Amino acid sequence: MKIEFIGPASLAADGGVIYLATVDGKNVECHFSYEALEDIDPDTVFGDALEHFSHHQLLLLSAAEKKLIKGIAHNGKLLVNSSDLRID
Repeated sequence: MKIEFIGPASLAADGGVIYLATVDGKNVECHFSYEALEDIDPDTVFGDALEHFSHHQLLLLSAAEKKLIKGIAHNGKLLVNSSDLRID
């Protein structure tokens, strides 16, 4: 399985962030919920979603990658929410 995060980050309708990826050459829209962005760093004041995403991009994309490896994307979309950010 070949996963590439190609971006760019864009604002989602719910205040979260959309980031494009390819999985074996097929496009997947990774949606990071507003709540996931808030919960990635609870001690930080949450402001601009895109800025917050850029500060925590590595951790957020890692959570997306774990879900993509498990085959959890459906119809070219993947949702990353707060429960996906738990560190195992």
